[in-house]
Amino acid sequence: MTETAPVVRFAPSPTGYLHVGNLRTAIINALFAEKTGGRFLLRLDDTDLARSREEYVEGIRRDLAWLGIRVDGETRQSARTDAYEAAFERLKAAGRVYPCYETSEELEMRRKIQLSRGLPPVYDRAALKLTEADRARLEAEGRRPHWRFKLETGARIAFNDLVQGPVSIDPASLSDPVVRREDGSWLYMLPSVIDDVDLGITHVVRGQDHLTNSGVQIQMFEALGADVPAFAHLALLSTRSGELSKRLGSAGVEHYKALGVEPLALIAYLARIGTSLPIEPVTDRQALVETFDWSTFNKANALFDEADLVALNTKILHHLEYDSVRDRLPAGMTAQDWALLRGNIDRLDDVAAVWQLITGPVEPVIEEADAEFIEAARAFLDALPWAEDIWKRWTDVLKERTGRKGKALFLPLRLALTGQPHGPEMGPLLARIGREAALERLGAPSHQKK
Repeated sequence: MTETAPVVRFAPSPTGYLHVGNLRTAIINALFAEKTGGRFLLRLDDTDLARSREEYVEGIRRDLAWLGIRVDGETRQSARTDAYEAAFERLKAAGRVYPCYETSEELEMRRKIQLSRGLPPVYDRAALKLTEADRARLEAEGRRPHWRFKLETGARIAFNDLVQGPVSIDPASLSDPVVRREDGSWLYMLPSVIDDVDLGITHVVRGQDHLTNSGVQIQMFEALGADVPAFAHLALLSTRSGELSKRLGSAGVEHYKALGVEPLALIAYLARIGTSLPIEPVTDRQALVETFDWSTFNKANALFDEADLVALNTKILHHLEYDSVRDRLPAGMTAQDWALLRGNIDRLDDVAAVWQLITGPVEPVIEEADAEFIEAARAFLDALPWAEDIWKRWTDVLKERTGRKGKALFLPLRLALTGQPHGPEMGPLLARIGREAALERLGAPSHQKK
């Protein structure tokens, strides 16, 4: 950990839309930055020019905005090629990158031979034995080099990961990574390190599948004479079957929007799965910021269950304050209305149908066996003075005069007034429906019927 305010980065490739794993990484980076007063940077890893598309860039920005993640700065790798060239030349002069001329077919053949001999398929550094004459001959034949970073293999690479704890990697068990292709384009490893150095990244927070990459990149930081950032490698997401399913791997913000999931619910769920903290309905993301702690993160895979997310979303909706949703509520709905109705929705767009219980139109349901009871109920309601406690006074009278009680009393009234067997508490609901609308739903008095 550094004494300065942390700087973190979220570094997606704009070759597609963000999926739930990306979203979780972004959320955890953002919560950590908020907890520590740090900065959250967006780095677009768009060096794959053939697959990177501007619509994906816009999608990434839109998704982060939907989650309420503040981006303190944005950079693109495609705009930083001069920085990569300069660092590459320094490493070349120091002998830490070297040209290789093997074709992919030749490398695959060597790997098969090594495996057949019971050896690990690690690159044998044959290119280091080439003389200048050898390289000139190969280039004269039309071969162009790809470039590898030369790992120092004299000692293990050790670091203390904020999630995984002490990590030790034997560089001799790894191939020198290819950092540049024959056509001069860059692979992920080296540009990422150069960006982290130039952007002052203090903490690299990403998935556990990058653990070995981090060991390699530590040597790259050191070869460039830069401080090594702290690392936090998050356990991966899995389903109940034990693996990250294709659908989960591709599901992103639009999928969860279609399910009616609120941004806060997705943040609350993804921030807590895979930790020792409870997954619970929160109405303010500040609660997630304040409780953020690396020591709570587990090393084992985090279980993602969409049904749990949807259930959490419903619980959060039932507790959300009016001011946090007022802009998305039907016109005319007050804070009192929201407090009355919110417990009866599973997703926010359900509220329009529940709101209709007050505003109408409603199709009353009056069973034939209850017709006389409802007619009497209407007469009693018409005779009573209207007030906020009208439901209690009305049902008390009906209980006394008809002898009905419990379900036999209350259900026919609910069905006649709302057309639904279940719903909001009838006391405040009836007061909000109003006298004229309630009498209309209960039907015309018998002397007006034909």
